[in-house]
Amino acid sequence: MDIIPDKDFPRAAKCEPACIQTEAGKTYSWCTCGLSEKQPFCDGKHKHIDGMPYKSLKTTFEEAEEVWLCQCKQTKNPPFCDGSHRKVVGSL
Repeated sequence: MDIIPDKDFPRAAKCEPACIQTEAGKTYSWCTCGLSEKQPFCDGKHKHIDGMPYKSLKTTFEEAEEVWLCQCKQTKNPPFCDGSHRKVVGSL
């Protein structure tokens, strides 16, 4: 894969959250750049962005629970959805 110019990031993968059932003690790597093909999780594509300004956000859950993870990448509470996708939809 070629180097991707660091322009217009992070990119909205989807303008809706992803409902995830977590496992207790498991660490999840949330995609921060929006390029991952395994949304909302990281697949390492951020390593191809010029200067590598992005990295995955690792989160470990103490107990199994249902969570809503952001896919628009505009949340102010990463990796959790805060409703920011509602504003992103109008700008696409």
